[in-house]
Amino acid sequence: MPHIPIMVAPILKGLRVSEIEHACWVDGTVGAGGHSHAILSVRTDSRLLGLDLDPQALVLASEKLAVFGDRVVLCHSSYANMAQEIEKWINPPLVDGILLDLGISSMQVDTAERGFSFRYNGPLDMRFNPDSQRPTAADLVNQLSADELADIFYTYGEEHHSRRIASAIVKARVAQPIVTTGQLAEIIAHQQRGPREKIHPATRTFQALRIAVNDELGAVERVLPMAVNSLKPGGRLAVITFHSLEDRIVKQFFKEASTGCICPPRQPVCTCNHHASVWMVTRKPVTADPDELENNPRARSAKLRIVEKL
Repeated sequence: MPHIPIMVAPILKGLRVSEIEHACWVDGTVGAGGHSHAILSVRTDSRLLGLDLDPQALVLASEKLAVFGDRVVLCHSSYANMAQEIEKWINPPLVDGILLDLGISSMQVDTAERGFSFRYNGPLDMRFNPDSQRPTAADLVNQLSADELADIFYTYGEEHHSRRIASAIVKARVAQPIVTTGQLAEIIAHQQRGPREKIHPATRTFQALRIAVNDELGAVERVLPMAVNSLKPGGRLAVITFHSLEDRIVKQFFKEASTGCICPPRQPVCTCNHHASVWMVTRKPVTADPDELENNPRARSAKLRIVEKL
């Protein structure tokens, strides 16, 4: 299934792509290049820096964006390194807008060899950058204690059966290592109790492992202040989230960054010296309209939030 970019029209409008002459944009999660292609297609005087940890994604993006020539630069790098990449490629190192699409792409999910999905049997990997030295999902599943696994499943997957699933994994790996997505999904499915849910019983556990393997929440926490600092005054940051954990981080950061004094309400004199650095363009998150949901069910859980630098 080809990757379809989410909420293209609201992003172009929210970033004011058509209004800014000689704009410089950053796509921190360039993926297959869908959003970047849409941004660069609006004006012929714009430039874009695209980042991605996934080498497979960069190959696809380079093919899709080749038509724009030297107006686009693609880097094999995490958005958590955004400030360094902007410093390297953009002079002066400030940009007009930044997009972060935090979702996993369909091409990653649908590639069995990447080990992201319980729907396709493959090696239990889940690293966004398969060339990195980070532990794989198989490493975590086979090496961590039951308590450590349960904490990951509950914290990052909000899995209420985390301890039961963790105990089953530790018991199963005594007989043989758990090295494929199919093995893990089968172990989890056997722990299901009560009525069947609408989602596959392994959904939350696989999400939790993916987040842990790639330190996704830590990367989001690091990139948000970095992104705001990299914007020109009046520049905008747009973030698309797909689950409550990352959306909570984005929502809280935007709230604090758009607030002046953060001293306790009853404190008579301000001592925090905190000043708002952004204002919220979207007071409530933008979601996909019914037509997009019909054509792209992946957009169902997507939330778009946008702020502008003061």
